[in-house]
Amino acid sequence: MGKLDLKKKALLKRKKRIRKHLVGTQQRPRLNVFRSSKHIYAQIIDDEHGHTLVAASSLEKVVKEQPEFENKVAAAGFIGKLIGERAIKKGLKKVVFDRGGFLFHGRVKAVSDGAREAGLDF
Repeated sequence: MGKLDLKKKALLKRKKRIRKHLVGTQQRPRLNVFRSSKHIYAQIIDDEHGHTLVAASSLEKVVKEQPEFENKVAAAGFIGKLIGERAIKKGLKKVVFDRGGFLFHGRVKAVSDGAREAGLDF
């Protein structure tokens, strides 16, 4: 078992532990964040029906058309604003934030700050 296997196992363990307490309902869906080494993804999910209501990622054309971000944290902040604006358009105001096993700092925090800036409440 290599070092990467242990890290991935620990991440999945944290994710599972967090997910026990977070459930996205229709009135208050779950804002899930996933971060890879290069990109960041955010989804607003209704767990009752198993539907993704809104999604945004750093791979989208809208993000690529923006001027070059100074770093990945700035890009994550933009993704947070983008998902917040899309959620407001769909009529969603309140969400439950799911950090997905990642520590709440850096890019994950930037997504949450951007979403709050756009008007989401959590």
